[in-house]
Amino acid sequence: MLRAPYGSWPSPIDAALAAAHDGRPEWVDFVGDEIWWTEPRPAEGGRRALVRRRADGTEEPVLPAPWNVRSRVIEYGGRPWAGTVHEGRPLIVFVHFADQRLYRYETGGEPRPLTPVSPLGGGLRWAEPRIDLARGEVWCVLEEFTGDGAGDVRRVLAAVPLDGSAAEDRGAVRELTDGRHRFVTGARLSPDGRCAAWLAWDHPRMPWDGTELLVADVTDDGRLTGPRAVAGGLDEAVAQAEWAADGALLYTSDRSGWWNLYRDGSPAPPSARRDAGPVPLAPREEEFAGPLWLLGFRWFAPLDNGLIAVVHGRGPTVLGILDPESGEIVDVAGPWTEFTGMLAVHGGRVVGVGGSPRTAYEVVELDTATGRARAVGARHRDPVDPVYYPEPQIRTFPGPDGREVHAHVYPPHHPGRAAPDGELPPYVVWAHGGPTSRVPLVLDLAIAYFTSRGIGVAEVNYGGSTGYGRAYRERLREQWGVVDVEDCAAVARALADEGTADPARLAIRGGSAGGWTTAASLTTTDVYACGTIIYPVLDLATWGPGETHDFESRYLESLIGPLAEVPARYAERSPTSHADRLTAPFLLLQGLDDVICPPAQCERFLARIAGRGVPHAYLTFEGEGHGFRRAETMVRALEAELSLYAQVFGLHPAPEIPHVELRP
Repeated sequence: MLRAPYGSWPSPIDAALAAAHDGRPEWVDFVGDEIWWTEPRPAEGGRRALVRRRADGTEEPVLPAPWNVRSRVIEYGGRPWAGTVHEGRPLIVFVHFADQRLYRYETGGEPRPLTPVSPLGGGLRWAEPRIDLARGEVWCVLEEFTGDGAGDVRRVLAAVPLDGSAAEDRGAVRELTDGRHRFVTGARLSPDGRCAAWLAWDHPRMPWDGTELLVADVTDDGRLTGPRAVAGGLDEAVAQAEWAADGALLYTSDRSGWWNLYRDGSPAPPSARRDAGPVPLAPREEEFAGPLWLLGFRWFAPLDNGLIAVVHGRGPTVLGILDPESGEIVDVAGPWTEFTGMLAVHGGRVVGVGGSPRTAYEVVELDTATGRARAVGARHRDPVDPVYYPEPQIRTFPGPDGREVHAHVYPPHHPGRAAPDGELPPYVVWAHGGPTSRVPLVLDLAIAYFTSRGIGVAEVNYGGSTGYGRAYRERLREQWGVVDVEDCAAVARALADEGTADPARLAIRGGSAGGWTTAASLTTTDVYACGTIIYPVLDLATWGPGETHDFESRYLESLIGPLAEVPARYAERSPTSHADRLTAPFLLLQGLDDVICPPAQCERFLARIAGRGVPHAYLTFEGEGHGFRRAETMVRALEAELSLYAQVFGLHPAPEIPHVELRP
């Protein structure tokens, strides 16, 4: 074992390798007996490719570049495709990112548009398609802009003709709901086709605050009539609903303080189910769902035999099979310790997306008849010797007032290097986005990029994070910029106090809401020597209706408080208001096409520090929105971040990386 200072260790994990393995497979489903999904292509401009696994086990992309299967509904998107077998071959409908039109594709042919382009605002957008061959339609969520403003938008359930007659005619799209709710999810049809269920909510609620589960009758001519709420409310968040094979309505609700699974009565007409009341299927202090950032998440999926595939856990979430009669769950055996909320079932087969600290996310299939689970798509293959992977620790730290703070700690790790005796390592605290979200414990080569060079990483699931129940989630209510900042600082200080980290070489970084936490930490604490701020929220007074997108335009009412009631709080919390306190060097990274956290936020922040002598660099990226997807962008951003730490911490990374000039 050779001795070398932290931050100078040679590593085979360079920024290009980390960028090439960024992202994960999503939106898995069955098309006939085949498994299909989308996966990222960073080297192809960041597009999402639709991938097919044939019966012989071979994988192939379905559509060539530049086809990009990705929806922009609520800007974060949702399920962008659906498929079935028609006349012996796959029939696919999908959303193309560039124009947001819905297309029909049959193997061997060319995609044909099903929906028109609208000249108004963000146009027409679609998500959660479901093919109805009997009616010759695709049922979807329609997001329609009615003007040029971000808030000039309506959302309804709609039916699009499969014959292409609406490709140039908006009037040929049949609306199924009346637009009374600001937000809706895709409809789920009962097994007999007589009922449809979906979720809805309105400003100022976010979907994890409170949603309504609506049920309507489906007439013979395909209309939805008599919609009625059967669960949910202002303070109850229903995250998903599905119909069991016996006609019972299943859903996840956090009415107990945890997202648990319920059955709405017994198999019977909707009115009888309502009278019977909800039946908890596996009451536990753990989560069976998560935040609805994307339309179409599926954390549970009923099987034809009455069992239910579930993604569940407290913190990390695993895949299991629930027996609703006994409440017992049998978890899947295998290396996967974390599953996403993207399940699909076909007969006795279950498919999902799972990963672990030693494997990136991959498509996993479970045969419930044999109990065997295996990776069948986007399979993890070690791009380097796994001895260079970090070895994470799941930790719980004491926060202010004795509250618990959950974190993943990744110490520096190298198979052939150790630091000189007495040297403590630099550490970077990672604040996740959302903020109503959570960091999964899954192999991330961006983390390995730092740890294999001798820089520790601590990912903090600060108060407000999901995965630990509603009470933990609501610690951030009206406390954004306080609790998240305090919890991140508590972890950083604890690592320093216990001798794990060098107190003089602590940094913080984060993107989106994590960028907010980073900037707020640098302007209100003296814990960190520097920070990396990525497509952030910086100015609360302007981040809201008019500057950001509609989905989050009222988010601050729960995170900060109603602006009309606490206007001073918006200024008190904003990093832009406290730019005069900033002394630590920082790196600011921003996509120029970002409509969620627009570049104007960064520009105002930089104007406030102009001439104050704070070393910093501001890198912008054309063609990038909220979340970097292009390989060249990710390489530049990661290398710039390492350059910041090298300069501030006095590191000498090997090999040398491009220097980023920090200008006052």
